[in-house]
Amino acid sequence: MAEIIKISGLSKSFERDGQRLDVLNDITLGIEEGQIVSIIGGSGCGKSTLLRILAGLDTGYAGQALFEGRAIAGPTRKIGFIFQDHRLLPWLTVEENMRFSLPEGEPDKDGVIKKYIDLVGLKGFEKSYPKQLSGGMAQRVAVARALANRPDTLLLDEPFGALDAITKIHLQEELLSIWNRDPVTMVLVTHDIDEAIYLGHRVVVMTPRPGRIKKIHDVELGRPKSRTSSSFVKIREVIYKEFFAETDLPFAYTI
Repeated sequence: MAEIIKISGLSKSFERDGQRLDVLNDITLGIEEGQIVSIIGGSGCGKSTLLRILAGLDTGYAGQALFEGRAIAGPTRKIGFIFQDHRLLPWLTVEENMRFSLPEGEPDKDGVIKKYIDLVGLKGFEKSYPKQLSGGMAQRVAVARALANRPDTLLLDEPFGALDAITKIHLQEELLSIWNRDPVTMVLVTHDIDEAIYLGHRVVVMTPRPGRIKKIHDVELGRPKSRTSSSFVKIREVIYKEFFAETDLPFAYTI
């Protein structure tokens, strides 16, 4: 498969109180079309900053970030973004939130809205306001809203991090179900190692600040994956050890 995203020698720093703060250092990564790539690392290692660069929301960096062979110069509808919180407009209904995000030139907004609300299992909630939805339902709307623009790549920044365990697992399954029907490229940032392995074709482990790529794991477990299989447990153990290697947590190697 061709690489849809190519990052080469990417570094990013900020100025804080007159001092330079290095956030990302020499990131090189290629992402193939149709892949799900999970990125894990401790807080502050630059995972979300990397996603913002890929989304075109941050262009002040050194190195190169290409999408479909061109430098990422700003936001585009070809790249969707799902945040940890749903960011729905509270004064609009589900279908109105969907409509608001679609381009003016969309010829069949009603059809697109119906298709993607059905896709995430929210038929019957079109007229509901965000306050009338559970956290998981609101996040489904966020997924539908992002997919409705038919992006070539979907960026997900801790999309299920604020949800309870049962809802999180359910939405992970929903996301894979959507991908099976329409294998859009996905880049997922998460602190959840099990989630990274379960969803990803590859897992990128990053070091603490400044963020560097420590290791890239190919997750060759087939689909559907079993969270309790010996092969899943084995790769989880390897990644846990890498993830906690630079900490002094006493449980780091016994999880």
